[in-house]
Formats: sequence, C-alpha cells, structure tokens
Amino acid sequence: MATKSNFKRAVPPPQQAPLASLRNAQLVDSKAILPAELIATILDYLPVPDMIRFARASKRMQEMVYDDTRWIQRLKSMGCWNDMEARQRFDEAMRRKLEAQRAREAEEARRTGVGLNGSVNGVAGGNDNERKTSVTLFDAGLEEEMQRKSLDRKVRPRATTLDKGFDDMTLSSPAGATGPSPSGSRDPTAALKVLSRVRSIRGMARQEYGKIYGALAPYYFDLAMSRSHTDPVLFRTYRDPEQQAHMLCQLKSFAKSDYAQGWNQREEKLDTMMGIFENAVLREFEQAYEQKDFDGNMKRYAHVLVSLNGGSAGLDSFIHNHHLMLEKEKLGNATECIRGGHLSLEPSHTFFKGVATALNEEAIIVDRVFPTTVDVLHPFLERVAEDIVSEYITALFDEAHDLSIETYLKAVAGIFDQAVQLAISLKPTKGSRPDFQEVAMQIICRCFEQHIDLYLQEELDYFKQKSVAEVEVWEKRLTDEEQSAETFFMSNVSRQAAKRDFLTSFKKVVMMPVNVLPTIGGSSSSKPTTGVSGVNGEGLEAPSGSSTPVPGERSSSPRPMSLQAAPTTELAAKAAIMNSRLEGIRSLFSIEVALNLIHTAKSSLERAARFVRLGGQSGEEAKEQCENMFISALQILGDRHIKPGFNRAVNHLSDYKPREVADHSKQGVMPLVAFLELVNVGDLIQQMVDVFYLQELVAPNLTDRDDFLSPACKEKKRFEQMLDERVAAGLNKGIDVLMDEVEYLCGTTQLPTDFNPVGGIDDIGPSQTATRIIDIVSSHTSMLVGSTDKNVLDVFNQEVGLRLFTALCKHLKRQRVSVDGAIKLISDMNAYNAYVQSLRNKSLTQYFTALRELSQIYLIDPNHAKEIATIIADSDRYHGIFRAEEVYEYAERRADWYHIKGAVEKQMYGVGCLVM
Repeated sequence: MATKSNFKRAVPPPQQAPLASLRNAQLVDSKAILPAELIATILDYLPVPDMIRFARASKRMQEMVYDDTRWIQRLKSMGCWNDMEARQRFDEAMRRKLEAQRAREAEEARRTGVGLNGSVNGVAGGNDNERKTSVTLFDAGLEEEMQRKSLDRKVRPRATTLDKGFDDMTLSSPAGATGPSPSGSRDPTAALKVLSRVRSIRGMARQEYGKIYGALAPYYFDLAMSRSHTDPVLFRTYRDPEQQAHMLCQLKSFAKSDYAQGWNQREEKLDTMMGIFENAVLREFEQAYEQKDFDGNMKRYAHVLVSLNGGSAGLDSFIHNHHLMLEKEKLGNATECIRGGHLSLEPSHTFFKGVATALNEEAIIVDRVFPTTVDVLHPFLERVAEDIVSEYITALFDEAHDLSIETYLKAVAGIFDQAVQLAISLKPTKGSRPDFQEVAMQIICRCFEQHIDLYLQEELDYFKQKSVAEVEVWEKRLTDEEQSAETFFMSNVSRQAAKRDFLTSFKKVVMMPVNVLPTIGGSSSSKPTTGVSGVNGEGLEAPSGSSTPVPGERSSSPRPMSLQAAPTTELAAKAAIMNSRLEGIRSLFSIEVALNLIHTAKSSLERAARFVRLGGQSGEEAKEQCENMFISALQILGDRHIKPGFNRAVNHLSDYKPREVADHSKQGVMPLVAFLELVNVGDLIQQMVDVFYLQELVAPNLTDRDDFLSPACKEKKRFEQMLDERVAAGLNKGIDVLMDEVEYLCGTTQLPTDFNPVGGIDDIGPSQTATRIIDIVSSHTSMLVGSTDKNVLDVFNQEVGLRLFTALCKHLKRQRVSVDGAIKLISDMNAYNAYVQSLRNKSLTQYFTALRELSQIYLIDPNHAKEIATIIADSDRYHGIFRAEEVYEYAERRADWYHIKGAVEKQMYGVGCLVM
C-alpha cells in the first residue's frame, strides 16, 4: 500500500528586475573627482618616494610629478638653480639642434642628389638667410634614428620610474618618515660635491634633484632618526672635520627642499647636531687661539667653521677673546687728556695710534687664519668702534664739557681728526671689500653721531657769545673814551664862572662869521679873524689826531689828553667835545673787531665743517649749521657793529658846525674826511666778508653761490644792502657838511677886492677861494673812488655838483663885480667848470656852462648897455637853466649897475617910449 509523500518542490522566488536594487539604493555621499590644481598642490607636500609611487598610478599623474617647474622650485630653495645658466644652456641646445638639422638636410641632399630650395647637385641657389626647411611626409634619416632607439630600448632591461635620476632604495617609514638607506652604493667622496655639480638645464631639473636626493637623503633621514651625536652614519662615514662640516652644510641646504610632514622636527634635529658639532670645533679653535697656533689648528678649524655655516661663531669667538677687547684699559684713559684744567690731545693720539697698530697687526693674523672668502676685519672694526672708541670719546667729551665749552669744542674737533686718521691708517685684509677705506671711515664716523647734535648747537652758541662779547668790549671801550674826553675837557670849567660868561662867549662864537665877513668897499688890509677866543682867552681848536685810521690803533685805555690844556669855559669845553667826537668818527667801527669776528667764525666753521663728511642727516645738519654761523657772523658784524657805527657817525656829522671850528687851514673837512675814511673801512670789511664767503663756504661746497634761496646768500645780500644804505645816508649828511664848509669858505675867504679891484689887475687866474673850494670838493669826491659802488658814486657826485652850483649862485649874489673884476670871476667860473667836466656828468656840465656864460655879463663895458640887455634876454644862451628875471638879478651885482640900469631897462622893457 502506497503511502502519500509530503515532499513538495521548492518554487523559486520571483525574479526581480536587474535595476531594482539600483532603484532601492540611496545616495548617502557624493564623491567628486579632485581638481588637477588641488592634486598638484598636494604633491608638493608629499615625500619624494611617495611622489614617485604616485607617478606610477597613471599617465596624467606621471605628468604632474614630472612637471619641471616642481623640481626647479626645489632646486631654487636649495640655491642650486641659476636662471641665467639655464637660459644659456637652452639657447646653446637650440643652436646645436638647428645646426644638426641643417647638417642632416645637407647630407640628405648630397645623398639623393637633390638640392635644397632649388639648388643643383647640393649647391644652394640662394642666401642662407633665405633658406627654408623642406617639409616631407617621410624622412628616411629621422625614421632610421627612431628605429635605432627602439632597438636599444628592447635590448636594455626594463627600467622603473625610480631610474629617472633616483636610486633604488629600501623604503621604510619609521615615525612617518620615508627615505633611502644610508648604506647605499653611493661614493661618499662624490656626495661631498653633489651640490656644486648641479646643472641648470631646462627639462632635466628632476634628474638633477634626483642626484642630490640619492646622495644626501640617506644621511639626512638617518640623522633625523638618531638619538645622540654618535648615532648618525655621517660622522662614521666621514672622519675629517672638514668633510663633516661640508656635509652638514649640504644637508642644511637640502633640508630647505623638504616640504613633507615632519620637516620642522627633522630640521630641528639637524640644527641640534650642527650646534653640537660647531661647539666641538669652536673649542678646538679657541684652544689653538690661546696657544697662538695660527698656521696650524686655528687655521684648520677656522676653515671648518666657515665651511659649516659661514664662520659667524668663529668670528664672534675671535673678536670676543681678542686681547684688544679684554685689555682695552691699557690703551689709555680719557681723563688723561684733561690735566690741570687744560686739554691735551697727546694721550688721545697715543690711544688711537695703539688701536690702529693693534688692528693692523690683527689684519695680518686674519690673513693667516681665515679664508679670503670671509671678511673678518669689518665686524672686528665695528666691535672695536662700538666697545672701545665710542666709550673713550664719550668719556672724554663729558669731561671736557664739564670743564668749559671751548675745551669741549676743541676736544670734539681734535678727536674727530684723530679718529679720521685712524680710519685712513687701517690696512685691509685679503677678504676685505674693495671699498674698505670708505667702510672704515663710515664705521669710525658713526661713533660721533650721538654727539653731533649737541656739538653743533654748542658751537653756534659759543660763536655767538664770543662775537657779541667782542663787540661789547669795543662799545664799552668807545664809551669810556668818550666819557674820559668829556671829563677831561670839563675838568677846569667852573660852573659859576660858566654861568656868568656863558652869554658873552656864546655871542662871540655865534657872531664870529659876521665879524669875519668883509664889508662892502672895505680895505684889503683888514685881517680876518683866524680863531675864536674864549672868555678867558682860550682858543677852541679841535684836538689833533691822525688823519688815517690804523687797525688796532685804539688801545684799551682812553686817549691821553695831557698834550693840550683843558678848556676853562663850558662853551669851549663843549666845542672841544664836539670836535673830539668828530675826530673819532673814523674809529666808530674797527677793522680789528671785524678781523676778530671773522677769525672766530673761521675757527668755528673749520671745526664744524669736518663733520660734513659724516654724510646722511648728520652731514646735512653740519652743513646747515655752518651756514647759520656765517649768518650769525654777518648779523653781529653788521647790526651790532657797523650799522650803529654809521648811525653814530651820521649823528656826529649832523652836529658839525664849520663856524665853531677855529682852524680851517687843514686840507679838507676833517669830519667828512673821517667819515669817508670810515666808508673805506666799511668797503674793506665787505671785501673781507666776500673773501671769507668764497673760501670758507663756497670752496668747501658748504653752500651754492648761485642758489638765491640759500640762507647764507640771502643774508650776505642783506648785509651788503645795509652797508650801501648806511653809506648813502652818511654821504647825504656828508654833502650837507661839505656844502656848509664851502659856504663858510665863500663867506670868509673871498675878498671884496677879488671881483671889484681898486687898482689894476695883477693876476688873472682863479681866486684863492675858488682854488680852495675846488681842492676841498675834489679831494672828498676822489676819496670815494674805488671804495663805493659806481651808482652810489655817480649820485654822490651829481648831488655835490648841484649843491655846489647852488652855493656859487648864492655867493655870486652877495658880490660886487666890476668890469676889471669880471676877469677874475670868469677865471673862477672856468675853474669850476673844468672841475665839473672831470666828473664826466653831462647834466652837471650844462649847469656850470650856463654859470660861465652868466659871468660874461660883467665883462661888457658900460657903454654897451644895450648888449647887456640882449644877453640878459637870451634864454637859449643859458640852456634854460636861468630865466631872464634871474639873469637880471645877477646883472644887478655889477659895480656900475646904477649907471647903466636905465639903459638896460629901456632896452629890455621899453622904459621912456611913448605910445602915439
């Protein structure tokens, strides 16, 4: 009996669509492709082995890794790439390539018998410059070369990417660092020169860097993993300190191209090892220095230090341990220059001489010890200047300033000269710069920069103070002399007697010209008064003195007055005081004082001008202060000395009265002569200032004479303008004085018989009065020639001529002129006219020509009265200077006027005519 089975066939599940799972999937995150620029940037921070692995991934990544600029950047960071060299190599390669291509084309042309560019049998038919490369679809030579290279590649074993300049290496990554094994097959000797053999070739930067990496990376990463200074393979591979220093220096440069993670720890480890090595070498260097083993270990380890990092530690040790720095007290003490309150620069000279000797001796040792590539003397000189020279001069300047300002100024200038001589005497080493002398001068001059501001200000203040004191001494001396003279002249005056006799003496002095003037028709035998007597019979003569100023003639004591008796009346004493003041006009300012001021300015300028060589701001300040000293000199000399002197001279000239002077027999008007001599002194001082300006400011290039905005140039022009103004003011007053003297001579020396003689005429020449007037005027005008500006001189001469013309006209109206006396008058007028013509002033000549024509009316005989009237009425005869009415007034001074008056007036005005 069969049993029923419970077995059932499994039914397969229903099949799902192929994309059903994709439809059921959810987008959790979207991963986009990184941009190529970002990938290229990330590559820069990968270790070199990782970059090589990255290049194996794809063609595009290989292009990124092999990009030449990436490796050029690393070479530049190490200082191993030269753009100029790379350009030259590229140009040379292109030139060779072009030449090879032309050679192949020429060879192909000769082989096939086809000329290039239309040539026949290989001979070109045109210029080389016009030759063009033929373009063909198949180049047999090029295909042959490519086939040969392909066969060579099949014969050679397969090369990996590490073969492109990088060595096969055992890759390991302890502590995250990856690098080649230090026990490579590289030659240790070749590694010493790996950086120096790098070539700058475009397209080959990766291969050049690979050579460096293969030689230095094993030692670099081994040193970074070492725990002590005995672990690095470098110190076991290289035993000589020179090689060890050179390799460490190369590793320091190589570390600059390490951009991978952990570069700072590796560089820090390298610096630590270099520091340990440097300290060890430095100890050997110092021991050799103590033993003075200059040509042995000291020279050897100095070269090791220079190879390591430039030798800065060795230089510092050499300078710090030098006996000049340790025993600088033996060179001298600054206080030795100031002993007993006086400055002596002999100790400072010894100090600077010792410094120069020590530096020159050390320069010889430097040449023996250090390589010529290192400038040891420059930092050594800077340390000496800072620690020795600066301290010495600062202490000396402080001591000198406390003693006196003058001592301080002399000390600064003198020490600066000695310091400059120190810089000049230094000898350069073989490693010094070509401009060592200039650099040494700048280093030494820098020691004075901190003192220059105070010095320049003290120099200017000292000059002002000394110059003002010089002028004040002169003014006090002048005042004392005036007071002494006044006291002397008033010493014998009785106040009570003076009160009683004052009116009498005053009347005599005032009325003197009236008493002296001759009366009309007076006797020629009358004697004019030659002097004025005081009440007590005492003359009022002025004290005699020298007629020319002599520099330095004034002494510190007042003028002695014992050579003459003192007046006994107050009026006589006052007259004597006035004469004494007028006599002293020439001494109101002095060449001696001007010379002292200019000498003081010269000394200060020469001291300050030395610091112009400092250059920079300090040099400009020194130059500016030199101009300020010159400006101060002109202000003190002009405003404090010359200008007050001229003002006082003008005031004294204003007080001059010719009628109060007893003696007029001297040549010239003494006050005016003295003033003109004072003008000559002023002109001489101006010439001294010009010479001083050219020699002390223009010649040393302290100022530009053509720069009208220069303060010194502007002040000099102001000084000259002030001098011209004062001279002009004095000359104006001097003309008044001169004309007063002319009028006085006309009134006192012209005799009535000169133009109206009683008897016959013995002398037909000019009268004595005319001769004296011409001599006086000409002597005074000639004194200004050569000492005054030509324009001022012309104006002065013209004014004198016009005033003289006016005085002669007034004098002529006071005379009686006969026909016989007209000859003397005409002689006088001819003499005046001849003098005026010598002045060469056309406008003045017309005046005196008219005056000469005017004198002709006195020569006409009385019987020709009608002709006199004709001459009077002829206005053209006098060039319009005299009108007919004025000529008529002069005609009235004829001695026979009352006899011919009627005939003349009848002819002129028609008197006596009847109107029909």
